[in-house]
Amino acid sequence: MTAAARRLYDDQVVILTLSVRRKGWIMPVSDRFIKLEPGKQQKILDAAVDEFARHGFRQASVNRIVQAVGIAKGSLFQYFGSKEGLFQFVFRHAVELVRGRLRCVKEETRDADFFERIRQSILAGVRFIDEHPHVYQIYLKMIFQEGFPWRAEFLQQVRLFSAEYLRPHLERGIRDGELRDDLDVDLALFFLDASMDRFLQAYAVSFLDAGVGLYRADPEQVMRFIDEFMLLLRHGLGKGTGVMVSTPRRPGVGKTPAAESADRT
Repeated sequence: MTAAARRLYDDQVVILTLSVRRKGWIMPVSDRFIKLEPGKQQKILDAAVDEFARHGFRQASVNRIVQAVGIAKGSLFQYFGSKEGLFQFVFRHAVELVRGRLRCVKEETRDADFFERIRQSILAGVRFIDEHPHVYQIYLKMIFQEGFPWRAEFLQQVRLFSAEYLRPHLERGIRDGELRDDLDVDLALFFLDASMDRFLQAYAVSFLDAGVGLYRADPEQVMRFIDEFMLLLRHGLGKGTGVMVSTPRRPGVGKTPAAESADRT
């Protein structure tokens, strides 16, 4: 990435942050909430995450949240100002959870090559979905529903965060000779982000699995899928690369009904 391109990228992040602040979607949490004991804070957060995950934003009920927590409705508005403010708090919490997980991956794979770093990143994503299913469900609802406030800005932040994490890996891979030196980093970044995101969506949502068998696969199968994904990244799809994809599959998985019928004849 050239110095000019880096400056442009950094400027885009700054512009986005300033613009959304002007739109008013970054609302501070009140001192009243900050002064609550951690257990009470966590209980409010858990109830809000569960509500938004189940019902999205528009259908989410503040009444159900306060009933689950056992507090007055007015207290919740004192803490966050509005339902929008509460959702912003939940969103920031989710981003920090992901950041923390990826910081650990970055540290643990400091001496690994590009492909192992990406492999561990995908595995961390799968584990995150298993450990925080409601948080990930909110992300999915934001993608597939339009009823969230500042939806475009939130999702743009997610993509910028992903780029912020993946770009250094690509640039280091080029410097270390693990990736082609003529690689278009921006295009590679787009492909990598889209592929990893779609992989995790297929693991979490049955109709996004497309019949490959990834949806809620057991840990051993997940590792096989990740290994195959990494083979495709490493060698590409071209006939001249000599790639051999050897991941074992269950009979019929990933085949159309017509293909299965042909196999039986």
